[in-house]
Amino acid sequence: MADTPTLPDRLSLDPASPYFDQPLLERGVRIRFNGKERTNVEEYCISEGWIKVAAGRSLDRRGRPMLLTLKGAVEPFFDEEAGEAAPEPPAA
Repeated sequence: MADTPTLPDRLSLDPASPYFDQPLLERGVRIRFNGKERTNVEEYCISEGWIKVAAGRSLDRRGRPMLLTLKGAVEPFFDEEAGEAAPEPPAA
């Protein structure tokens, strides 16, 4: 695939974060952390080797989930199924 963009060093699911990238997230980004695929990653950084995951149901004072930072090997990749099965936007 020549049109496949490379994944950034850092990416976040939080729209208020400077590392948020909606078009990239719509392609379906998945994370392998220490050799196991994780589905609950809120943010990652490859160069620093960490991911942030929600700490249960705990919320901060702004109503966002409390995050734990886990250190290890981070490998982001695109979900091929999500990219192919993405529905076409409706014509206006």
